[in-house]
Amino acid sequence: MAFKLLAPPHTPFLHYPLRNALSSSPSFSINHTPSHSHAPNSFHNFTFASNLLCPKSSTATYRHRFVTTCVSATQEFIDGDSLPEQEEGQVGKQDLAEQSIWNQIKEIIKFSGPATGIWVCGPLMSLIDTAVIGQGSSIELAALGPATVVCDYMSYVFMFLSIATSNMVATALAKQDREEVQHHISVLLFVGLACGIGMLLFTKLFGAALLTAFTGPKNVHVVPAANTYVQIRGLAWPALLVGWVAQSASLGMKDSWGPLKALAAASTINCIGAVVLCIYLGYGIAGAAWAALASQVVAAYMMIQTLNKKGYVFSFSIPSAQEFMTILGLAAPVFLTLMSKVGFYALLIYFATSMGTHTMAAHQVMVQTFCSCTVWGEPLSQTAQSFMPELLYGVNRSLPKVRMLLRSLVTIGVILGLMLGIIGTSIPWLFPNIYTPDQMVIHEMHKVLIPYFIALAVTPPALCFEGTLLAGRDLRYISLSMSGCFSMAALVLSVLSRRFGLQGCWLALAGFQWARFLMALQRVLSPNGVLYSEDFQQQKLQKLKAA
Repeated sequence: MAFKLLAPPHTPFLHYPLRNALSSSPSFSINHTPSHSHAPNSFHNFTFASNLLCPKSSTATYRHRFVTTCVSATQEFIDGDSLPEQEEGQVGKQDLAEQSIWNQIKEIIKFSGPATGIWVCGPLMSLIDTAVIGQGSSIELAALGPATVVCDYMSYVFMFLSIATSNMVATALAKQDREEVQHHISVLLFVGLACGIGMLLFTKLFGAALLTAFTGPKNVHVVPAANTYVQIRGLAWPALLVGWVAQSASLGMKDSWGPLKALAAASTINCIGAVVLCIYLGYGIAGAAWAALASQVVAAYMMIQTLNKKGYVFSFSIPSAQEFMTILGLAAPVFLTLMSKVGFYALLIYFATSMGTHTMAAHQVMVQTFCSCTVWGEPLSQTAQSFMPELLYGVNRSLPKVRMLLRSLVTIGVILGLMLGIIGTSIPWLFPNIYTPDQMVIHEMHKVLIPYFIALAVTPPALCFEGTLLAGRDLRYISLSMSGCFSMAALVLSVLSRRFGLQGCWLALAGFQWARFLMALQRVLSPNGVLYSEDFQQQKLQKLKAA
């Protein structure tokens, strides 16, 4: 096994905490490569030799890199621009574009099937916590609502890292530039780590105050339990965001099996840990938090190993000013879009929190079930973001092929939406005791089943259109439209929640989802949109080349 440590002169190393390189190498040699006058960004290289070969990279290309561990596959990369062979679970973009609509649907399912498991794992962990905690205490079940806002919903704020990574990696691969792919990954890993450390400190310092302000004076009794959960889960922030970047890089390479294996292992750990710690050992909400923490750390480690096996070095690169502005230009509209979604879901919980413990517990069950169902549509958005960039901006540009691919995605989305609506509504309707034995909570759950179905059924096709806009980098429109949906839906929510209680909250959610669908559909079908306007595509292509 080969370990390479690269650093500029007088730059401290940022060590990888999960591996001790020296202790695992039976022998090693240190080779110092002096700096050359014509290479101002050259590095000191230290190589610990073994039987595997790390891929070579141009040291003049990457600045401020801290490379900690390289575990490559047995394949040797002689040319720095060569690409690894396609692995299991990967689908060729060009092949997919050339196929008939029926064959496209089959290939999309092959990619999105494993990707569905990736998206399901996160909400599944929260759903497991909900079911396990609900068997013991209604107060702790209610506390899980505001705690989830701080832990899960706030993590969605950083989903821009995931979208930016997938988009940038897919675009670089379309140009067959391996070094650019590596550099994008290194820069975004650094951004993810920095954001994770920042969120860890924010949770430690302001978690309790944030929960107190969110729950209000009527529900202050749930704050201690919620804060316990938040403080424990907050320790996983750096691992969570670094893992997201690694996962999205694999998806941008059209590999959905590697991340699925990592998250399947994490979900198993979370499920077993929650049951043992909460039910058998009696740790309650704290036990669920520790189980979730362990699962997220394991998932991040396995995601990194997946990238290493593809020949990409696990490293951190501090972005230059120009790179930072490029990332900001991509991330800012995505951030605004995600903030609108997260803000609306947070408002739902805020209004439900003011309606009493039983209503808050019922809303927690329904919203977790809703999230567990809606993520089944996320792989359709991911498919658009992974396969459309080359057809929009690559050497094989073809808008008719993009439109044909979108038709395949929407066909799957409509069928999936109806299936999710039926199945997702049946579970809390017919089997509510899975979540809680409290009949008052069950009664509140049954009040919202109709708007719950309406909101759930339209989500997958909406995600197809939004993924297309993201793939086309029509970020200004999607951010402004999402902000408009949020503003209008928040106003409707405030009115309906006062008049109809929890049922009014879910009516507002249904309106929010349908507004997203209609606005994205209108933009995709517009003559000036990403699928029909050649001028629009040329302008975007020029911006990409400039970046």
